[in-house]
Amino acid sequence: MHVTSSYQIRTLPGAIFGVELIPNVRAQALVTQLEHDPKPALDAFYEAHGLMVFRDLNDINDDPSLLVRLSRLFGSEVENYHKTLTPERLIHSQVPEVIVISNLPPMSFPVPDLPDPPTMPDGKLPMQFPHRKGWHTDQSFRRPPPDISLFYAMQPSPKGQGQTLYADGTAAYSSLSREMQQTVAGLSAIHAIPWTGRGEDAVRAGEIPTPLEPHQASQAQPIVRIHPVTGQPALYLCEEGQLDWILGPVADMDTGPDGAGGRLIYKLMTHYTQPQFTYAHDWDAGDLVIHDNRNLLHSATWFDAEQHGRIMWRTTVSGNAGEEYAGERKSWLPPEGESLMGDLDYAN
Repeated sequence: MHVTSSYQIRTLPGAIFGVELIPNVRAQALVTQLEHDPKPALDAFYEAHGLMVFRDLNDINDDPSLLVRLSRLFGSEVENYHKTLTPERLIHSQVPEVIVISNLPPMSFPVPDLPDPPTMPDGKLPMQFPHRKGWHTDQSFRRPPPDISLFYAMQPSPKGQGQTLYADGTAAYSSLSREMQQTVAGLSAIHAIPWTGRGEDAVRAGEIPTPLEPHQASQAQPIVRIHPVTGQPALYLCEEGQLDWILGPVADMDTGPDGAGGRLIYKLMTHYTQPQFTYAHDWDAGDLVIHDNRNLLHSATWFDAEQHGRIMWRTTVSGNAGEEYAGERKSWLPPEGESLMGDLDYAN
């Protein structure tokens, strides 16, 4: 445990990775203290494999700039959503670094389906792929992909619904057999913008893919990434909806859902999302979860959208993707004068 006059950091209850930061002061004072001395919190974040839960930050509701200030502690670049692949209706009206993720209009994000069956035989929440679908890392269809996401609960769904699941790619990689580590070394998966007809379900259904501009094209990403801060290798994957099952899902392997690449993705994802590598966060208002996209996966879960409106805010931090991406131009930015969105209405 790390304790200061402004906050304490302790192991995250119910998880084998991650830490919890509990403030002893109001959000404004906490952010100021962290800006003055960020090292203890950053060290704890990386030692815990990139998952940190802040509690009781409800003041962010009235001052979303606090979320942006916190974001800047974790990297050199906080995304301005006006300048990227983000529909205008999803961007916070006063703070363009904040995307609003909600089932309410005008955002109208779809709510994930319940798994089939909706619970495990013991009544617990399904976590493991393929029983649980939707595992992804944010904006993996970009090169370089983003580093860290900060996800804040302005108005969460009721307890026991709308949890967010997290999986630890560092621990999952280290527990692979030596043979499997050798198999995946040097391989890349092909990541795609979701809901453009390139996901596994769309390909199986015979959907016609949405035409994309060059800056919206699917991107190859290494299946194993070396974390630029910790130096540790981690699995870097998504599943059904955010991989390109036409060109991939694995580069230089048989393509399509039933090819060798697809079989490898299923095997890796089933391993990655085992109970010992996962954590389910059941939200309270004012919670902020910071997760490292470079070595963690996450998945949204169902809530009763007919009865409840859920409002979450997210920021995205970039600037340290690692040597793999050194010197690369941002793939998702079009040539000057061309449309960012084209015909797409998407954000993730």
